[in-house]
Amino acid sequence: MLNQTKFWFLKDFDLMKKMGKMNLMKMCELLEMKHFRKGEEIEFKYNDSNVVFFLKVGTIKIVSKSTNHTIHLVKKGNIFGELSLFSDQAPDEKAITLEDVTLCYIQADQMRMLLDQHLSLKNGILKLNGIRIRKLKTRLEDLLYKDSYTRIKEYIINYIKEFGEIIDTNYEAKNLISHSDIAHLTNTSRQTVSNVMSKLRKEGVIQYDSKKIELLMTKN
Repeated sequence: MLNQTKFWFLKDFDLMKKMGKMNLMKMCELLEMKHFRKGEEIEFKYNDSNVVFFLKVGTIKIVSKSTNHTIHLVKKGNIFGELSLFSDQAPDEKAITLEDVTLCYIQADQMRMLLDQHLSLKNGILKLNGIRIRKLKTRLEDLLYKDSYTRIKEYIINYIKEFGEIIDTNYEAKNLISHSDIAHLTNTSRQTVSNVMSKLRKEGVIQYDSKKIELLMTKN
């Protein structure tokens, strides 16, 4: 029954759709499942081994251990900790849950073995890393060519679209990310983020409270 649950867990991941049921069931034998409450820190090592995570339910943020700044967010249906596939050193990162999450994890050396056996899985991991690199490149270009107001506005709009869904006529997302996190991700200050968000609300671009944030489509 547990492996059936893990299969249900993995089958909707884009990375796994080309592997087939039998291969997925074999992979399930290597996976461990775990639940975390909101605000918990997720270790990147278990039993002294680096691990790769598959996030089925919830949202987490990746934070730099050295600066304690948010690096990026991970939503359900994605993986994290994949940097351990390319180095045996523990990454200078930690994961913190932004809501209750359910995930599976696998030891990095076992994941490397699977990558050697399944080309589609290997290509998927490389594609994910390519996407991450492009996002970092875009953030660097934004720092050079866009002012703080534009960086914050674009980040908030992209966050709502990526982590939310259309309800009635507007995009709506859970309000999971703090002003400090947005400041780290846009290289601005918390006060500047607060000012920009207040301005966007007055302009009718967004609406938000402690639980949700909306992109008002009549303005975008």
